Amino acid sequence: MNTLLYAGAMGGGAAQQSNPIMSLLPFLLIIVVMYFLMIRPQSKKQKEKKQMLQELHQGDEVLTIGGIYGRIEGLREKENILIVKIAKDIKIHVARSAIAEKIVDKSVVK
Repeated sequence: MNTLLYAGAMGGGAAQQSNPIMSLLPFLLIIVVMYFLMIRPQSKKQKEKKQMLQELHQGDEVLTIGGIYGRIEGLREKENILIVKIAKDIKIHVARSAIAEKIVDKSVVK
């Protein structure tokens, strides 16, 4: 019985130590995959939205984040406020950042 205990103690100390860089490789791989699948596409969408908001001008048809369709009638550049016509005699003031998208189909708003 003593020989079994002695053999077990000897076997535990004879194990090879692994390279610390190789043990970090799976974590680095996960971070790289997350960057290409999640972070990079999101930052690309943010850049596109920022560019769209900067290029808005009078006459563009837009959809607000509140779901209101309208046509831009005026701009207040200093305050980043848009005057949006939503019906015949109804105009609202909307923050530039509250625009969800620019409408390409011109038949939505009359």
